[in-house]
Amino acid sequence: MPTNSIVAIPRASNPFDTTGVHRDERGIAYYAGLPTSLPALLRQRATDSADVEAVVELGGQRLTYRELADRARRIAGGLRAGGLSPGERVALRYPAGVNWVLAFWGVLFAGGVPVAVNTRFTASEVAFVLDDAGVSVDLDEGTPLPDGEPFDSLDPRGDDIAGLFYTSGTVGRPKGVPTTHAAFLSNAESMIRCAGIPADSGARLRTLISVPLFHVTGCNSQLLLAAHIGGTAVVMPALDRGLLLRSLAEERISFLVTVPAVYALLINDPAFAAADVSTVGWVGYGGAPIAPSLVHKLRAAFPEAKLCNGFGLTESASLLTVLPNEEVAEHADSVGYATPVVDLAIDPIDDANHGELLARGPNVTRGYWNRDNADTFVDGWLRTGDIVRVDDAGRVAIVDRAKDLINRGGENVSSVEVESALADAPGVAEAAVLGVPDEVMGEKVGAVLVAAEGELDTAAIVAHVAARLAEFKVPQYLTVSGTPLPRNAAGKILKARLRDDVTWGDPLR
Repeated sequence: MPTNSIVAIPRASNPFDTTGVHRDERGIAYYAGLPTSLPALLRQRATDSADVEAVVELGGQRLTYRELADRARRIAGGLRAGGLSPGERVALRYPAGVNWVLAFWGVLFAGGVPVAVNTRFTASEVAFVLDDAGVSVDLDEGTPLPDGEPFDSLDPRGDDIAGLFYTSGTVGRPKGVPTTHAAFLSNAESMIRCAGIPADSGARLRTLISVPLFHVTGCNSQLLLAAHIGGTAVVMPALDRGLLLRSLAEERISFLVTVPAVYALLINDPAFAAADVSTVGWVGYGGAPIAPSLVHKLRAAFPEAKLCNGFGLTESASLLTVLPNEEVAEHADSVGYATPVVDLAIDPIDDANHGELLARGPNVTRGYWNRDNADTFVDGWLRTGDIVRVDDAGRVAIVDRAKDLINRGGENVSSVEVESALADAPGVAEAAVLGVPDEVMGEKVGAVLVAAEGELDTAAIVAHVAARLAEFKVPQYLTVSGTPLPRNAAGKILKARLRDDVTWGDPLR
């Protein structure tokens, strides 16, 4: 892709605050005045917000910023005493909670690189990530937190790698995304500006994290947002609607972020009518399309809250665009405008307002870990794989995906990965995986199969896939075709035709 073919998305109508935004010698925008690194940020909070609750695990521990920093330094000391060297990778496989947060900060103080491992992965998927990342230390649920003499003498640079998050791609294997200190901090600042959170909110900001911490939404746009502003991250170890509703008042929650599917389940819960939501000032959503009717329901459900729709990627440390509160109802199909430090462009398909979305900024990774990046990263631009249409104001609407992914309630599922698991399932000759529209989850995973001979044992096929892939990737719909799958001259399955022809039966579960 020659970069002279792309069309920049205009910023003239962009509503976000650009105070203190500058550009470097490469033309990349950045926020001036951010902390130099994540450890520098926590040191600052341990001084100016020492007695503020930093992290709360529902049903578990509570730590102030002073306690968080002190314990993180002891973890760092234990890691260093165990031989960890700067730049080495440490896998984080604790459940969501205080131990995960302590491990994250402890690894950073030690100079290591936290590797956020999806706890829903199967053993083989975990083994791949540990090997691909070259992990030196594996902190899993059965491993106690390291402990030693406090250690905190390193001062990383903003462009040093501060984390590895893994994302599913179209090649069937998770891909590591190196995320720098500057990327983490830039995303936190973008959250403040684009969600309309006053910079002096401090301890009044209490965000409830109901999504996994191994996702960039939970870690980058909530946990680190709280640290950046001196607020509190309240972590829910596993999604529990009843606990969530009770916690809104008990923990004085002011900021919620989750996928539309969770909000739909939440406000349809009979217990919601009695819940005290008076402290909730901001409601963020993203990760999947949202129905306009659900936006209006959220307005009514959280009358004191500002709403915003955020769109981003693991590759962008979370946010690329935000649709602000004032526009969420009228433009519910849009994901909004570029954040202040993100540049967006289009590689046109048929006109300058329709094509593949490209992005660059201090939060956008420069390449995947141990991968050939030539097709995805060109001259500093990330090809997102999302096909968009842009209106005259610069609002972005996602209309298709160039990458063959299914968005199941905010979880990206690689069709190729599921097809690979189905390919050697008993009796399967051909398999094509498609997204099946669903009112709550957005999409679910469906598979069209062709039998090698005779009848297919669908229970055995599902069991075969479940033994190899995480639960959310296992097809919930199966249909058997009596004819070969339609293909083009190059042998590629014609999924658009298949979508038009397939009839889905009842879900398997």
